[in-house]
Amino acid sequence: MASPIEEYVRRAAEDPGYAEEQIRAAQARVNGNASRNTYISVEGVPFTPAGLGGVRVPAGQRLAGVPVSLKDCFDLKGFVTSCGSRYYATARGPASADSAAAARLKAAGAFIVGKTHLHTIAYGITGENPDYGDCLQPGDAGALTGGSSSGAAASVLEGSALAAIGTDTGGSIRVPAALCGLSGFRCSHGVTDWRGADPLAPSFDTAGWIFRDLRDGPRLASALWGAERFPEGGVQARAARVGCPPAGMMEDCEPSVLASYEAWRMRLERAGAVEVELDVRYWEQAYSIFAPVQAHEASRVHAGLYRHFEPGIAARLEWGASLSAAEVQAWRLRCVEFARQTEALFGRCDFILMPATPIARLAAGEDHGAARQTILRYTAPASVAGLPVALLPGGRGGGMQLMAAHGEDRALVAYAAHLGRLLAEEGMRARPC
Repeated sequence: MASPIEEYVRRAAEDPGYAEEQIRAAQARVNGNASRNTYISVEGVPFTPAGLGGVRVPAGQRLAGVPVSLKDCFDLKGFVTSCGSRYYATARGPASADSAAAARLKAAGAFIVGKTHLHTIAYGITGENPDYGDCLQPGDAGALTGGSSSGAAASVLEGSALAAIGTDTGGSIRVPAALCGLSGFRCSHGVTDWRGADPLAPSFDTAGWIFRDLRDGPRLASALWGAERFPEGGVQARAARVGCPPAGMMEDCEPSVLASYEAWRMRLERAGAVEVELDVRYWEQAYSIFAPVQAHEASRVHAGLYRHFEPGIAARLEWGASLSAAEVQAWRLRCVEFARQTEALFGRCDFILMPATPIARLAAGEDHGAARQTILRYTAPASVAGLPVALLPGGRGGGMQLMAAHGEDRALVAYAAHLGRLLAEEGMRARPC
C-alpha cells in the first residue's frame, strides 16, 4: 500500500480532476476543530485548475496538487503575516512576495490551503493564544494540540492538509506532532532559507513538516529543501546503532509515553538496530542553556513591543532584554561546548531515541505554567545542538524523537521512511482478513 502523499500524487497524475476534487474536500474541512481556529487566514480565491486539476500534472512536481498548510510566521503573497499576534496582524500589510518556504512549496506544485494558528510569536509549547483562541485537537475537544506549530498539527488531523509547514526552535514541531499522534521532521539548524519568515531565536530556529506517514518524509524534505540535499530514491533498509539515554532520565514520563518508548525500542530491534546506552546526563543542562539565549534573541526581535503580548511572554522577553552581554556570551559558549559533546556521541551511534514529551496530553483550560520547562527538558538537547529530528508517531502523546548528527538530515529522513514502511507492514498484518 502506498503512502498517503505518494498515492495522492500518483492519482493526480493519472486523473486530471483528482487534485481539484481533493482540494475542494480539504477546504471543506478547514477549521474543523472545536475551537474553529486551525487557520488564522485561509485562501479565499476559488480553486482554479491551471497546473493542478484539469491538466495532466507536469513531471517532476513532487507535491502535485497536494494540500499543504503554512504556519502564519511565513509570508504568503497577498496575506498578512500575524505571527500569532493581533498587534502584528493590524500593524502589517499583506506580504508583497512569498517567503522562500512558500515559493518552494508552489514550485513543487503544492496547494497552500492557508496560514495556520500558532502560539503567540511562536514563543510557547502548548498552543494557547489569547488573541486567536487556544488550539484544540480535532477529535478531542478537551485537549490542546501543543505548540507552537499548533494549527499545523490540527490541519493534518482534521484533513484540511496532507502535510503542514511548521517551525521548531525548542520543540514546536516535535511536541504538537507527538501530542497529536502524527509524524514530523525538523531539519538541522542552518538548513532552512529564512527569507520572508519571522524568526524567534535565530541561534535555534529551524523549520520542518508535520504529516501522517513517515514514508512521505523524503518527498516532503525534497520539496522544501531541494533535491540536491534530499534526492529522491528507494529507501534502503540498513542496520543502525541507536543510542538510548539511561532510564533514570525518563522517570517523569507518564506510563503511556514509556509504553510507546518501549514499543519503539522493540520495533527498532526487529528492524536490526543495535541498542547503545549513552551517558547523556549532561543533557540535564540543556534547558538552562537554551532558555536565556532564546529569551535574549527573542527580546531583540520584538524589542519595544512587549506590551502587545500576553504577560507570560512579555515577562520572558523582559528577562531576555535584562541579560548583560557578558552573561549572554557565557551562555553561547556553553552552547558551543554542549554541541561539541553531543556531536561526539555520534561516534558511538547513528541515531538517538528519546520521548518528545513526558506528558501524553495537555488538557484544555488548565494551568500549564509548569509544562513548558517539563517538556523542554526533553526537546532542548536537540535544539541546543542544532540536530535534525524525526518524530516517530506512537499514538497521541506517545511520539518519539529520533535524532541524528548535525547535517545528517538525509540519512535520518531515509531511515525514518524505512521505519514507516515497517509500520505500514505491521498495520497490514494487524488488519482482520
